[in-house]
Amino acid sequence: MTMAAATPGPERTGKGLPRYTVGELNGAIGNLLERGFAPRFLVEGTVSRPQLKKGHLWLSLSDGEASINAVIWASQLRQLAFVPEEGDGVLVVGRLNFWIARASLTVQVLDLRPSLTAVLRQFERVHALLEPEGLFETARKRPLPRFPSKIALLTSVPSSALADMLRTARERWPATRLLVVPIPVQGAVEATIRQALDRLASRCQPLGIEALVLARGGGSREDLSVFDGETLARALATFPVPVVCGLGHEDDTTIADLVADYRAATPTAALVALLPDRRNAVLTLGQNRNHLQQLLRLRLQGLRDSLRRQRERLEQRHPAAWIAQQRLSLQHQRQLLEALSPQQQLRRGYALVRREGGRLVHTIEEVDSRELLRIELADGIIHARIEGLEPRDPPGALTSTPGSGIRGEPGPPAPAAP
Repeated sequence: MTMAAATPGPERTGKGLPRYTVGELNGAIGNLLERGFAPRFLVEGTVSRPQLKKGHLWLSLSDGEASINAVIWASQLRQLAFVPEEGDGVLVVGRLNFWIARASLTVQVLDLRPSLTAVLRQFERVHALLEPEGLFETARKRPLPRFPSKIALLTSVPSSALADMLRTARERWPATRLLVVPIPVQGAVEATIRQALDRLASRCQPLGIEALVLARGGGSREDLSVFDGETLARALATFPVPVVCGLGHEDDTTIADLVADYRAATPTAALVALLPDRRNAVLTLGQNRNHLQQLLRLRLQGLRDSLRRQRERLEQRHPAAWIAQQRLSLQHQRQLLEALSPQQQLRRGYALVRREGGRLVHTIEEVDSRELLRIELADGIIHARIEGLEPRDPPGALTSTPGSGIRGEPGPPAPAAP
């Protein structure tokens, strides 16, 4: 705050009112401001009429009802990460400058950042620009690799976000290699991040990078405004491998989140989404192994059964087996023939009666009394002469016995046995 070094006290008039010269009055005001106002303060407002003069940026801060002039000296302007434009909402770290010679009061800007209103307006502007181009469409999102061998991490180094991501990667899937690419994440660093993306994009294939993680830890929504830039969004959309964004807190959504192939709530969640869980993988592998073993056992059993059936068919078609089967069949037929042969009947007590010419005798009508016959038995031949003939009644006819009187007269007596 620019004040008068020292001013004489006011003269007293007869009526007791203090009397000042212009310089004395301005100096008194300056002393009052210096004693009664904080050396630094925060003020929020909207920028209007920004003008660059001799390297210094002059502007007005307004809240819609009141306004005050402000200035950013050239030396300070070069250090600012954000340069405000007409209508931007800003949060200013400043102090009062009071020029005694002109009684001019101005806010000297020591630092400033966009206010939430300005951030949201910037977000809406870029969103309206990119949405018609389809950059937010789900259809263009690429699937994440299931088991990435190498991924790149773009984040600030060192940072708690990086430490959490490295720890998560070790716990979940230590086989994945990590390439850490340091980037600034605070202030007007969109161009720097985009340059890092461009350099990495040309080397993804030679380096074997399969996915990219863009991460930043917590912070206000104003701090995340760097990820609302149009050029950064286009670089992420055209990056050669899938992009995962883990920016800020769960409730924060940036343009980069909408363009990315996968939006994670936090940097740690980005690694959880990208890397498999080795515990689940080991469990799944065990289950798959048991399933494969069961399938293998069933397959082997099926092959054994098939081989057994083929062996049985081969054994059945083997010449020795065929001969044995034919021999058994012949044996059965021979037994049948033997059972039905006349010789077998002879063994059971039957006999074949032949006449002298060798003709078989079927009835007594074919022979004469006193004719010579040949009686064939199982063990030899008997030569016999017929001494008498006794006919037998046909089956079912009533026979007569001596003295029965059934047929009237009794028949002649049977001849005595010789």
